[in-house]
Formats: sequence, structure tokens, C-alpha cells
Amino acid sequence: MTFIGLDLGTSSLKAILIDAQQNILSEHAVPLSVERRQDGWSEQDPQSWCDAAIEALTALAAHPACGEVMGIGLSGHMHGATLIGADDAPLRPCMLWNDTRSHVEAAGMDANPQFRDISGNIVFPGFTAPKVEWVRRNEPHVFDQTAKVLLPKDYLRLFLTGEYVSEMSDAAGTAWFDTGKRDWSDALLSECGLTRAQMPALVEGSAPSGTLRKELAAQTGVPQCTVAGGAGDNAAAAIGAGVVTEGSAFLSLGTSGVLFAANAGYRPAPASAVHTFCHALPDTWHQMGVILAATDALEWLARLTGQSAAALTHDLGDVRAPEKTLFLPYLGGERTPHNDAQIRGQFLHLDHATDAKAAARAVLQGVSFAFADCKDALHATGTEVTRALALGGGAKSDHWVAMLATTLNITLDVPKDGDFGAALGAARLAMMASTGAGADIASQPPISRSVDPDPALHSAMADAHARYKHAYTLLKDL
Repeated sequence: MTFIGLDLGTSSLKAILIDAQQNILSEHAVPLSVERRQDGWSEQDPQSWCDAAIEALTALAAHPACGEVMGIGLSGHMHGATLIGADDAPLRPCMLWNDTRSHVEAAGMDANPQFRDISGNIVFPGFTAPKVEWVRRNEPHVFDQTAKVLLPKDYLRLFLTGEYVSEMSDAAGTAWFDTGKRDWSDALLSECGLTRAQMPALVEGSAPSGTLRKELAAQTGVPQCTVAGGAGDNAAAAIGAGVVTEGSAFLSLGTSGVLFAANAGYRPAPASAVHTFCHALPDTWHQMGVILAATDALEWLARLTGQSAAALTHDLGDVRAPEKTLFLPYLGGERTPHNDAQIRGQFLHLDHATDAKAAARAVLQGVSFAFADCKDALHATGTEVTRALALGGGAKSDHWVAMLATTLNITLDVPKDGDFGAALGAARLAMMASTGAGADIASQPPISRSVDPDPALHSAMADAHARYKHAYTLLKDL
């Protein structure tokens, strides 16, 4: 038995083939492009997802074990608005998660208490509902023709199976979802001039959602098989990393940053800008603190100094108490805990002695403080994070991982080399949907090392974090 995971990312579609022991047998990635026709716009052609899936599945089918595929799982970037007509064709390009044109519509929705009360979340400009409201106000001819609104991976599912289906983790990021009840909210849809008939049906991420179409099986060489509900990208990454039970967590140091905690119950806290969504497994939820610039902040400094990120962080030595130089990593605004699209990054207390190494330390420390803000926001909801998996490209820096462990006062576990991302999570969900396997197959990866906080630096980190938080309050209105 083998299983396929498809991860629809913003910049590429990645496909993997795994066996029953979850060994990766084959993988293939297809690049995707983003169109930015105006400032704040970010769009993608849904047909490019379908073309990429054909290429990726055909490539996997070249492996002999692909003839034994029993299931396909889907993961995808969340919040995208794919509007389709009665003929299932897209009416316009998909507005992606990082499309911010609908900030006025989002603010209007968020001012309506129903949205936070029912969805459990702030209505961010990146969410699906305000994007569709922007279409209603600015492209009414498109809105009037809209038969279905699908999230990106669910449009890909329609292409693969012919079924209009979504699942709980992705649907929870639309702002039309009753996250506690795990169902569409008729009240929120009505506020946006929509009905349940324009929404896809719902399944759990580990449940079947359809079957690969016969003609696609013939075209690609992949056998007709079950297509699982799948998950939004962060929930899929959690399935891939084994973060599925209460108390488990991961910290992702990618372009943006995520502190993700699995929950056995529903704990909304919209005022803190914590994202509270359904997990991809039944009766499970998750919370996320999200920062918009993690490794992206270091890459910004690299461009500014003309040095590579690797050169800037090479030979920083042991983690030490923060210096007076302070960096606020709000280069494009911030999500948790501020929900502030207007704030921008700051360097404070620069002097003649501040060199590139000192600036690099300040950037790493500033991002670490932003993660500490996320941990505090989760703590305020009753979610305690005491250890987490360290994932993403930034986790390759021993110095940064040690700094994060000490700043957050938690243990960070660094996995051994391997792919524990959203594509693996999607493949695991395919295994569950096609074989009836349970959450126990979503195990955590082998750990290469565990990094504990340095108690000698705890007080200095706490004091510097307090200074960091105070700096935001002083600067946010400038």
C-alpha cells in the first residue's frame, strides 16, 4: 500500500509518495507564480493548480509502487477565495491569503460582534469572507454569478474528484464558520449575502471526500483511489509533525512564524489575535500565534547589509543577555497579539559600536520576543506550551534555537533530517481516510537534539521582553 500527499503552496505544488511505513519513496515539485496587478493584491490562476497536479501525479506514477496507491491527501494555503460559476469554471483569479485589498471590508465585519462570537477569530483582511465582500462591492457581476466559493485546495479537489467538499481546518479560516460546532454558520453567511448552498459540503480531514476521477487516473497513471478531506497548510504540517494531542506544539521558523498548539477543546480568544481553528482530526482544535516576519526579518537585514543571512549568523557564539539595541520585526505589520496592519519595523538604541553582528543578534532576539508574545497570548487562553518541535529553515541555526528556548522558557526539540511538512501530513490523512487508521499513525519524528532554556538568562530575557512590549505601545501611533 502507498499513499500520496499533495501540498498546494503559494510558490509551488509539492507531491510525495509514501509507503505503509511512511518512508518517502518519491517526490516532485511544480513551481507556481503569483500575480500582483495592484498594490496589496495577490492572485493566482486556479488552472495552474490543476496543471501542476497533473504534472506531479504523472511524475509520481513513474515509481513502481505508485500502482498500489490507496489514497491521496490534500493540503493547501488557507483563506483563498476561488469563486466559480455554474459550469465550475473560475469567474476570476483566486485572491490569496496575503491579498490585503479587503481591509475595509474586514474591519466592517470585525465590528459586528457576531463574527468573533461565532467564528472565534478576528476577521483579518487575509480571510476569505472579506475578500468575497470586496468582490460583492467592486465586481458585482462576478458576485452575482457565483455558484460556489471554494478554498484553493478544495478547488483542486473539485478538479480531481468532481466533488464540492471542504474540511474543518481550512473552513475555519473563512470567517463564515462556527468553529465550536464545526459547521458553516448560516447567520454569518447571511451577513455576507451568501447561503449554505454556495458552500462546499464538510468532512473531517481524515475522512474520505471523493474518488479520483477515472479519466484523471488514466491520464496520470495513478490508480483510482480515495481522496481524503485533508487540511489547511498549518494543520497538515501539524499532522506531519505529530502535533495532534493536547499539550503538543510546534514552533515554525519560516518566512513568517507560527507557534501552533493542539487542543482537545475549543478555546477562542479573538481579542488576543490568536487564531483558533479546527484541527484536521475529529473533536480536536488548534490555536496559532502568527508573526508576519521571522526568517524574513533576517533576510531583510541581509539585503540591507549586503551580507548573506548565513554570514550574518555565523559564529555568533553562545546566547547572551540582550543588549540595549532593540529590533521590532514588524516589517509588514503584525498579527499576534496586535492585529496591527499599520505598524512597521524599528531599530532602537543604535550607536557607533553597532555592527552587522550586533544588528543580527538584535534581529534574532526581536523575532524571539515576537514568539514570546505569541506564547503569552496562548497562555492567556489557558493553553500552556512547555516544549515544542522546532521546524522550518530558521531551526537550522543552533544559536537561534537556543535563543528561542531561553526567551520563551521552553524546551525545543529539533527533529533529525527529514520532511515533516504539510505534504507528509496530507499523505498521513490519505492513509487514515483509505485504511481507517487512527491518529496514532501521526507520530512525532525522531529528535536529533533537545535544547533547554538557560536559567541564568531568564531574568535578563524577561526584562528585555518587557522593554520590547513597552516599545510597541510607545511607537504604534507614530
